[in-house]
Amino acid sequence: MRIPSRRVLVVALVALSLGSVGCYRLGGFLAPEDSLTKADAIFVFAGSRAARPLEAVDLYNAGYAPVIVLTREQEEPAIAILAERGISVPTRFAMTRDLLRQLKVPDSAVVTPDRIHDNTAQEASTLATLAASRSWRRVILVSSKYHMRRVGLASRRALRGSGVEVVLRPSRYDPATPGRWWQRRSDLREMLWEVPKLIGYAVGVRE
Repeated sequence: MRIPSRRVLVVALVALSLGSVGCYRLGGFLAPEDSLTKADAIFVFAGSRAARPLEAVDLYNAGYAPVIVLTREQEEPAIAILAERGISVPTRFAMTRDLLRQLKVPDSAVVTPDRIHDNTAQEASTLATLAASRSWRRVILVSSKYHMRRVGLASRRALRGSGVEVVLRPSRYDPATPGRWWQRRSDLREMLWEVPKLIGYAVGVRE
């Protein structure tokens, strides 16, 4: 058997080292965070009952933007079946809306588009529509930490050519630890869920 040359071994070791570094930094790559600055609105991506809306309320109370946008997400089909049987189950949107009221955010400061969203790209499309109709120039995007890279990609794609700036803000109440993502099972689950979706968005799949 032919023994690899020293040059081949060196190249292989370098590639392995770079791959290890990239894997080590993957959590931080998925969870970018921009410097906070005042904006026209705070856009909360659906998917969290408390961590994302609570971050938005803190930003609103700190004066970073005068309005909060809450989106509606597709509920599981069994909710409709329960309704047919006379059982009322509050939607995640309804619970989030009530949470903001309990946190003393006035109704006049909350924007609630009617569209039902099935994925992040659809929410980004709603963001672009709202920004155009309300002449927004800068919007703070709030989501979970590992969701932020995909949020930024989808939103910038939807806003392309509009001149609208986005500020990425992962919720401080999300317990994920991007710098040590391999140490917790919950982080590993989120990474395994998010990486394929991000790759899909990068190649044009919008789900």
